[in-house]
Amino acid sequence: MSEPGSRAYRSIRDWAGDERPRERLLEHGAETLSDAELLAIILRSGLAGENVVDMARGLIDNFGGMDGLLRAGPKALQRAKGLGPAKAAQVAAAIELGKRAQALSPAERPDLRTPERVYALLGPRLMGARKEELYCLALDTRGRLLGGLNAVVSGSANMVGLRPAEVFREAIILDAPSVVLAHNHPSGDPRPSPQDISTTKAFIAAGKILDLDVEDHVVIGTNSWVSMKRERMAFS
Repeated sequence: MSEPGSRAYRSIRDWAGDERPRERLLEHGAETLSDAELLAIILRSGLAGENVVDMARGLIDNFGGMDGLLRAGPKALQRAKGLGPAKAAQVAAAIELGKRAQALSPAERPDLRTPERVYALLGPRLMGARKEELYCLALDTRGRLLGGLNAVVSGSANMVGLRPAEVFREAIILDAPSVVLAHNHPSGDPRPSPQDISTTKAFIAAGKILDLDVEDHVVIGTNSWVSMKRERMAFS
């Protein structure tokens, strides 16, 4: 592949300085680069007859877009054209760093009193997740996040069998007055299942015994979410 409009392969070395991704990032900021250009900086080098930007663009296309690339694990990445163990590890590490960057310092604790804000916090972190993850977000009296962004459980196909003591453990330790529950549907469809509803009812009841209010349960899909409280599912 070549750059749109070009007639022949051009090495990155042949590009003008202000065309090269690395130089543009340093001069104008990372936000000015395309997904392919950012990935090219991570990959560093292309293939014979294919520069690194074209290689990155092809890699994104082959995985069906950025969402597919984020879903790909290290083994799947190694099978892609031009990605051996080293480059696959670099890409996987960059993806994981991006997800971990969603964890915020106490000074930047977000207000999570609306499902829109819950999605803004967790949506990018769960983008491309291939397994279900459940979060119990402990809140202070102003609805701000307490503690970290650690999944209570990861990899479960459902929430059956989860004990309230396990789910609420961090909130109890932090003496939080309330929590927001959130989990993802790897299928991409955020509509709560009957099981989601019944389990949420059980968590709400257990929270009352523990003097812990469950403010909402947000189910996250692909670029979408559902607030169970707003939809009056499990919440009276």
